[in-house]
Amino acid sequence: MKPAIESVDATNKLEDLSGIKIKPGENPYDALIQTCNDHPAEIQSLYATHRLTRNLQQQQQFLSADFSELIIDPVLFRLERPSVEPGFRDPRHCLVFWARPPEHILKLASHLQTLLQKAAPNLWLMPTHRMHMTTLELAHSRTSDEIASLVSSIRPAMPLLTNLTFTHRARLVRPMISYDLSAIAVSFVPAAEENDGYTYHHLRRDLFEAVKKTGVEIGSRYVVPSAHITLGRYLGQEDHATPLARQSWIQAIEDINKWLETQVWDSVDSEFTGEWIVGQEKGLEVRDGTLWYGCGRTIITGEGF
Repeated sequence: MKPAIESVDATNKLEDLSGIKIKPGENPYDALIQTCNDHPAEIQSLYATHRLTRNLQQQQQFLSADFSELIIDPVLFRLERPSVEPGFRDPRHCLVFWARPPEHILKLASHLQTLLQKAAPNLWLMPTHRMHMTTLELAHSRTSDEIASLVSSIRPAMPLLTNLTFTHRARLVRPMISYDLSAIAVSFVPAAEENDGYTYHHLRRDLFEAVKKTGVEIGSRYVVPSAHITLGRYLGQEDHATPLARQSWIQAIEDINKWLETQVWDSVDSEFTGEWIVGQEKGLEVRDGTLWYGCGRTIITGEGF
């Protein structure tokens, strides 16, 4: 019997860097809202704190004299390099709610991928038609039969759940490149203007509570203040093999983030738009199957606007 392949999540855990402590049994999203006094600006600040702190941590790891190697996803590596293990199939079945980015965000994401690949030519890029933001993960790394059972339990509530964004509209703004030793993403923070009282974190809270009422146990890998779309992953060490190469990579990311902040965030004349309302064009999607890397199947999609 071949040894089990260790998931990249086991070696690269996404910890909550906002400082929020969640009590057992409580809605984890409500904990952050209560800590922020239900104030959108404070919620936005904690999302920003999380991604800035994580980026700083990762930068230090990339530039450290003790740097050893990137974290290569062994499952994606086998899927993209079939000769490594002929016939390999991803065994991890999942059940999630995805938010699909609208066309103008896909345009921005594609442009960011082009900029990133100039700095790292061997970067694996997420196809734009697979891009998504995980709003709620119900189960992961299960068998297909286990997921099928969960789907049966939640199916009657799916139309209501996937249409939540039609009546509960949450705006995301200020795109920024977020990264670690295994992947790179574009992240957003909840908007906090006068009419943004209902934030993306409120949406996640309400979705969590609504799913919980169906009786399905929610088994997310992590609950962090993050709204991100994966852009790419590393499949080899060659683009980051030397200190100079890693320094150049960090500089490229910083340059992109500076461009985003100065030319996209608040610009009305830019070719690219950096804000979107979750549910634009498509409502939430219930997806199951082998969902890593944007795969799997859609069970139902909510109404967009």
